[in-house]
Amino acid sequence: MTALLEVKNLKTYFKKKKLDIPAVDGVDLTINKGETVALVGESGSGKSITSLSIMRLIPSPPGKIVAGEINFAGQDLVKLSEDEMCKIRGNDISMIFQEPMTSLNPVLTIGEQITEVLIYHQKMTKSAASKRAIEMLEMVGFSRAAEIMNEYPHRLSGGMRQRVMIAMAMSCNPKLLIADEPTTALDVTIQAQILDLMKEVSKKYNTSILIITHDLGVVSEVAERVVVMYCGQVVEEAKVDDLFEDPKHPYTIGLMGSIPSIEGDSERLQSIDGNVPPPEHFPKGCRFAPRCPHAFERCSMEMPQLKTVNGNRTVRCFLHENEEAN
Repeated sequence: MTALLEVKNLKTYFKKKKLDIPAVDGVDLTINKGETVALVGESGSGKSITSLSIMRLIPSPPGKIVAGEINFAGQDLVKLSEDEMCKIRGNDISMIFQEPMTSLNPVLTIGEQITEVLIYHQKMTKSAASKRAIEMLEMVGFSRAAEIMNEYPHRLSGGMRQRVMIAMAMSCNPKLLIADEPTTALDVTIQAQILDLMKEVSKKYNTSILIITHDLGVVSEVAERVVVMYCGQVVEEAKVDDLFEDPKHPYTIGLMGSIPSIEGDSERLQSIDGNVPPPEHFPKGCRFAPRCPHAFERCSMEMPQLKTVNGNRTVRCFLHENEEAN
């Protein structure tokens, strides 16, 4: 498979009272053409900052990409100027944000917002852009797309706004779609429709998708590969089936244990003790050690490295050192 995006040793720090706070601390991530990868972890684990770093949308100051490469289709995005990045953003890489109301302009109609993207990036005429916008709205399931073009965002439901965001994101046929918690604010029925739509889009256009979520149900539904993050680092990466059948990292095992069973077993759901520490208070050694039921002395002294186990998956944990692939 051909890699479309390769993130290598990405470090994004935030300045706070002369301190450098590591929100993303040495992340490696690869997405192949046409592949859907899920980035999972609790709030505060660095998922959204990773995606904003890829888009080069980190607020500066206080944030800054201090190290690493973001190689996309043969270009290192870190080295591009803002003007060069503007040509890629929304055209080759699109992003669907968690809350569409904060991303859609309340004073412009839906039609104006989608056609604006097409006129800027695809150099379309206004009439061609309107035609394409209606096609995209139909593709995301609007039966009266021409009427929706004249609506304002506040007149639409949450699910409809999220569909508009997907239509806008897909209008320039991007190579990579980043979806940050795209179904969080939606009810279960609409959630399933949005996930089906994203799968359809990926299949139809061979679009690569990076989906960011803390919902493992979403992961099993759409992803082929899963990257688990904790405290700004990748702690495990595996194919989705392997991860669900045999999670390796104690944190991943904890996440899996917190999923309700479909059989409705009366057993209590597991929880992971404690909380994700803020970046300025990341522990020395393994960052999960203070919450880990298997931690031993070495864990609090030394940072485990991300190692390959069983040949095709990686895990950052001393418990699996003897399983390393030769």
